[in-house]
Amino acid sequence: MTIQTVHVPLGDRSYDVRIGTDLLCRAGAEIAPLLQRKHVAVITEDRVAGLHLAGLHAGLAAEGITMSSLSLPPGEGTKNWDGLTCAVEWLLSERFERRDVVIALGGGVIGDLVGFASAVTRRGLRFVQVPTSLLAQVDSSVGGKTGINTSHGKNLVGAFHQPSLVLADVDLLDSLSTRDFLAGYGEVVKYGLLGNANFFEWLEKNALSMAMGDAGLRAEAVRVSVQMKADIVERDETEQGDRALLNLGHTFCHALEAATGYSDRLLHGEGVAIGCALAFEVSAQAGLCSQEDPSRVRDHLKKMGMKTDIRDIQGDLPDADGLLDLMGQDKKVIDGALRYIMVRGIGQAFVTSDIPRGVVHSVLQDALKGR
Repeated sequence: MTIQTVHVPLGDRSYDVRIGTDLLCRAGAEIAPLLQRKHVAVITEDRVAGLHLAGLHAGLAAEGITMSSLSLPPGEGTKNWDGLTCAVEWLLSERFERRDVVIALGGGVIGDLVGFASAVTRRGLRFVQVPTSLLAQVDSSVGGKTGINTSHGKNLVGAFHQPSLVLADVDLLDSLSTRDFLAGYGEVVKYGLLGNANFFEWLEKNALSMAMGDAGLRAEAVRVSVQMKADIVERDETEQGDRALLNLGHTFCHALEAATGYSDRLLHGEGVAIGCALAFEVSAQAGLCSQEDPSRVRDHLKKMGMKTDIRDIQGDLPDADGLLDLMGQDKKVIDGALRYIMVRGIGQAFVTSDIPRGVVHSVLQDALKGR
């Protein structure tokens, strides 16, 4: 398969996202131009290490590059102050310098954590993203948003710190469980829903084959998603305007993640899918889009075998008022007003603070019925 490149043009912080197969084997050749010395830091997590660390080691060794590695516990629970401290202290103890490169090998948790650790260690180390999940390949590895969770909410502490390179090897997606792959698909479908109706139509036709393992379709879905994100990040790197569109579904998602304790009860991409369905439902109830749009979104998600409703989440959840309170901790709150990403139709998202609380409360209350 031909390796495709999406360029993220940000002046002296520009970088390439390389998409294709066998990229882990080529990691040394891809990363070598960035190196002042042939030694890198690799931070990963235990599950990913068992699957892919040896392959990365071999790919680096092919170009004479050595590595030191740190493996952290898997899961969202690692993306906190303790995980950050562990990563930073390890980088310092291994004497990595500002001219060196840190590789984040893993999904969104590792990418966010390692990116933030790189941003604050010695006031900024360069880092390379090697995303191993679909969610990370299409979303979290691109754009430079790094951070950790706190008891107050998700991603409330962090920094904008762009990677120097992203290697999105679609071969690595073969190791994902069905649930993890579909969680990542929640971020893929988001791109069609927020700004590309033609891509959503393409997904309606091709997503099942992609989920079943078609590498060519997977690479194309990653490419389109990354290109859409790159275009938005170029216009609005630090989320002052258009970049907020990338958070379609996330205001609801982050509240649900907090309500489930950032646990395996709800994976991030599952929350995004449910959040997108809720955003379309609120938009319809507010008279912004037709009722056919949320029905079409839910039909596609159900066809893919995904979570589509709050009632699909196991265990106790807060009531509608409790969820609204959690939504009030979202990063998109400005002057006390929560900015919503709403839609006028599929592919037509926009940012607004002009959504009555009562409409959101009613939709959440209906969504909680029957649990």
